[in-house]
Amino acid sequence: QVQLVESGGGLVQAGGSLRLACEVSGGTFSSLSMGWFRQAPGKEREFVVTITANGNNTESADSVKGRFTVSRDNTKNTVYLQMNSLKAEDTAVYYCAASWRSWGGMFRARYDYWGQGTQVTVSS
Repeated sequence: QVQLVESGGGLVQAGGSLRLACEVSGGTFSSLSMGWFRQAPGKEREFVVTITANGNNTESADSVKGRFTVSRDNTKNTVYLQMNSLKAEDTAVYYCAASWRSWGGMFRARYDYWGQGTQVTVSS
């Protein structure tokens, strides 16, 4: 059973930075493509970033390009989301997701496993 546990969320002022981490257990992490999604109150869960299993390719939503960076450490079974220049509209619960597909992409249905989420609150 693959399990994902996010950490690193919290309260930060606008313009600040946070780094989220997602540790994966119970599966071959190096075979999983990974993604981050977020859900704000009253809104649909939306795609943020994705990274291939080998870490060679990434894709980001337009709303976070140039501010958020995804990376992974296959020796630690962990994927990271570095968030810089945070804005109030980045406030959401952030979810880590894992896919057995070589490219998880931006669609939720392509992901097989989900974490419980971590709250990020950006004060303006």
